[in-house]
Order: sequence, then C-alpha cells, then structure tokens
Amino acid sequence: MKAIVLVGGLGTRLRGVVSDVPKPMAPVQGRPFLSFVLDRLLDAGFTDVVFAAGYRHDVLRAHFGSHYRGLALDYSIETEPLGTGGAIRLAWDRVGEAEIFSLNGDTYAEVDLRAMQAQHLRARPALTVAICHVPDAARYGALDIGNDRVRGFSEKGRSGPGWINAGVYLLGPRVREFFPPRDPFSFEHDLLGRHVEAIDPLAFRSTGRFIDIGTPEDYMQAESLLAPR
Repeated sequence: MKAIVLVGGLGTRLRGVVSDVPKPMAPVQGRPFLSFVLDRLLDAGFTDVVFAAGYRHDVLRAHFGSHYRGLALDYSIETEPLGTGGAIRLAWDRVGEAEIFSLNGDTYAEVDLRAMQAQHLRARPALTVAICHVPDAARYGALDIGNDRVRGFSEKGRSGPGWINAGVYLLGPRVREFFPPRDPFSFEHDLLGRHVEAIDPLAFRSTGRFIDIGTPEDYMQAESLLAPR
C-alpha cells in the first residue's frame, strides 16, 4: 500500500508557539507530529509514502531521510505553490499507481485504512472520502451525506455537530478526469466543491479521534492526547 502525504503547510497560525518549520514538523511529545501520522500508516501495512512537499522541505528530508521504521519515503517537491490538488497531482505522477491514498500530514485521523480500502474496492467509486463526526463542525464545514455518498458541503461557521471531511482520500483513476492539466488548484474547493455530483464520492465513516493542529489551541490539545511511543 502506498500513500501521498501532504506536508507543505506553512503553519502560519502556529508561528507564536512553533519555530519556522512546516506545520507537520511541529513537535508533539518530543517528536514531529508527522511521525504519529506515519505510525498509523505503518500499523495499517503501508510500505511507501511520497511526501508532497514545498515550504522548508529540507527540514523534512534532514529529519526523516529515505526511510522511517522500514517505511520507504520519497519526496515530490513543488517549486511554486500548487494548492492541495496540484500537490497531489504532482506526487501521483511520481508514484505511478492507478489508485492511491492521500492524507494530510498536519491531521491525525484514526481511520481504519484497510476497511476503507475494502469498501472502496467493493464499490469502485472515483473517490472515497473518510468522514468523521465532530461535536461542532463550524470550523470545517459539515457534509451532506446520503446513502453513503457525499452529496454536498455546508459553509464553514454553522455551529453544531456534524460529519466533516477528515482529509483522507482513496483516489481512483477516474477522479483524474477532473484534474486541471497544469494550473494550481484546491482539491477540496476546486475539485470536490465544484464536481461533487459528477464524482459522487463514497463516504467512509470513521469513529476514531480526529486531531487537526491548525490552531495553537488544537496544537496544545494534540500534545495532551497523543501518547509517546
């Protein structure tokens, strides 16, 4: 199993509590937050990871090199900002796999990746999206789910519990039909937001923890919730 891990986040909102490093490299329990994400991939049986990197990619390479606990690591480096979609497109071309997982290096999502793959292979959608339920979806925007499919997206800011996009995808070859050939684009807004009806993504429900270190408050929460290995 192979995965693309997006690690190009600037971490602008964390600058007050974290030094000038890519957001996934923010220290948690004495090691980079990204290492917790890689541990989950190892536990699920992954063998290869391609880092979709840009900002301060030298910091990642210096720390992780080409292997992490037996997991083979490669680097797809964008020379200009490509957006999340452009970064995935560039890394996917490097991997050469027909289907591949993609996830965020600054989010810890306890998703059963093997079960997600099994559901994807049974249904054969263009795209499977891991979703998780949170007490307040205001920061993320709730999803409209029907018959285990993602039907639409609510605007951010609407308070209350709901299912949100966990940022974990299993990309099938047909989803590439919706990729622009070269331009930077957002996977979430430009692809999913615009083409959700045509793509008809499969929703994989996850009941595990979801930790996003995008704000100082959530970053401090990760420090208390994630146990050292």
